[in-house]
Formats: sequence, C-alpha cells, structure tokens
Amino acid sequence: MSTPAIKALGDIAHRVHAYAHDPRAESYGDEAVDALGAELGVVAEQIFKTLVIELSTGALAVAVLPVPARLSLKAAAAALGAPKASMADKTKAQRTTGYVLGGVSPLGQRKKLPTVIDASALEWDRVLCSAGKRGLEIEVAPADLVRACGAVTAEITG
Repeated sequence: MSTPAIKALGDIAHRVHAYAHDPRAESYGDEAVDALGAELGVVAEQIFKTLVIELSTGALAVAVLPVPARLSLKAAAAALGAPKASMADKTKAQRTTGYVLGGVSPLGQRKKLPTVIDASALEWDRVLCSAGKRGLEIEVAPADLVRACGAVTAEITG
C-alpha cells in the first residue's frame, strides 16, 4: 500500500504497519496504541499523533506529539515563531493536508505545512506516526522523521 506520506519518505528506512481501523473509535491515537503497541514492543509515548493548528498569523501548521500527551498551543506557536495558536478548523485542515482526520500525517501533505515535533521523539530509536490513512502507521527513526518533514523540535506538551 502506498500513500503520499509513504512516498514522501523516499529512500529513508521505514516500515509500514496496518491494523484494522474501527470506524466507531473515539480516539484514533489510542486505537493505534492498542492495535500496535504490544505487537511491535513500543509504548504509547512512541506513537505520535498529528494535529493541525492555526497560528495567529493565519497560517496552518502541524504539531506532532505522543498520543498520551496534551498539546501546549502556546509552546507550539512559540516553536513556530508565532505569538499564539489554536486548533485548526477540521474542514480547513483536511482540505489543506489532503488527509482525513485520524489519518493526517506530518508527511506528504497536499500543501507542506510548517511542522514542530515534540522533542521527546528524539529519546527513542524509533517512533510511529500516521501513514496518511486511518489504520496505517509508519515506523521511522525520529531524526529521519524530523528531516523528512523539515520540522523543528521543541517541547510542545503541557
């Protein structure tokens, strides 16, 4: 299976993992943790969610952080050089990224957005993030994810 997110990795070493997505799932991140954590021998903090935010400048951006963590909008905005941020409108986020919610990847977006990845990613030898479709995750070295996204890293949880 290939998605724009997977294609965006090019020749960067990665693995793709699929699981059966339940359309009734209330938390896509928790679903990924439940489906893949034990199977792959990873903890919830190694599985990252992708949130689309709107900076006070009006620009959309992406924050990537561990599934169990809460995003600090203030910290994410500061890392991306803006005074404030809020969660982006869902329709606008989907239209801009080209992905449906629950399948938004930091990679291969329709319009490449400024990206900040929580610094905790660098503590792991591998992390997982959405491969651009619900029920599909990419496993990759954190430094490779940062490079492929053209991201900055910062502490963005709180």
